[in-house]
Amino acid sequence: MPGLLERLKQGIQKTRAGLVGKVEDVLLGKKEIDPDLLDELEYTLITADVGVRTATEILESIRQRVDRHLVNDPGELRQLIREHLLNVLEAGDRPLNWPAQPPAVILLVGVNGSGKTTTAGKLAAQFKAQGKNVLLCAADTFRAAAIDQLEVWSRRAGADIIRQGAGADPSAVLFDAIQAAKARNADMLFADTAGRLHTKSNLMAELEKMRRTAARLIDGAPHEVWLVLDATTGQNGLEQARRFTESAGVTGLILTKLDGTAKGGVIVAIARELSLPIRYVGVGEQADDLLPFDPHQFIDSLFEP
Repeated sequence: MPGLLERLKQGIQKTRAGLVGKVEDVLLGKKEIDPDLLDELEYTLITADVGVRTATEILESIRQRVDRHLVNDPGELRQLIREHLLNVLEAGDRPLNWPAQPPAVILLVGVNGSGKTTTAGKLAAQFKAQGKNVLLCAADTFRAAAIDQLEVWSRRAGADIIRQGAGADPSAVLFDAIQAAKARNADMLFADTAGRLHTKSNLMAELEKMRRTAARLIDGAPHEVWLVLDATTGQNGLEQARRFTESAGVTGLILTKLDGTAKGGVIVAIARELSLPIRYVGVGEQADDLLPFDPHQFIDSLFEP
């Protein structure tokens, strides 16, 4: 079975082609660093969805080095871009906020269709495989199919699930789940929440109510709030992330469907704009296709052949 780095490389082939491949195309055969080359590089980075701010910063740094005669070989620019992208991803990285005493309570939030329910199931399967006692909470009570889908994942992962009927109060379901997690000595509780547009203030207020419910039952809960984003949405994902961070206290990001897009550069844009750590990336349908995110591994898999 391929290792983590190999699987990551396979999963981000489209992003590699759309970002590093195009940078290499721009640099190919160039003998000198001139303004046209730098403009073309900047355009390439922006269209690869690394974000206007990040692209501008990279090119400003390169122009300063060129002006000070610290770099004059176009071939060196690829390495400078690599270093800058890594710095951006490392700047937002931080340790997980696990409590001293379990259970750890993790809310999964995001818009409809981002893959929250599947991600909750994959996380349960992975932590269960590590020997953890995992509980799932079906707090997406708007969509009966989400409850059923999480039930299937719970059986697949061998994890218990706390659920109520469609239309139940999500905070009440979370209340029951946290009580159950404490009673059953669960290590982790993953709560799937309903998909909501960041523009719907009543639904965002409901998330806040869930956070208050968790905090009343366990000091410091929820310990993590992970925003699940569909990587194929590119820059739209950045706006979603910004709004959810303001309203839902997001502490980390999970990017799904990375294998289906050339817009994976948005990982860099989000890390730069929000200073949030990327926790996992999804590169396929299976439980082990949700990969822990490591800035060095991600950059290596993009830039190394």
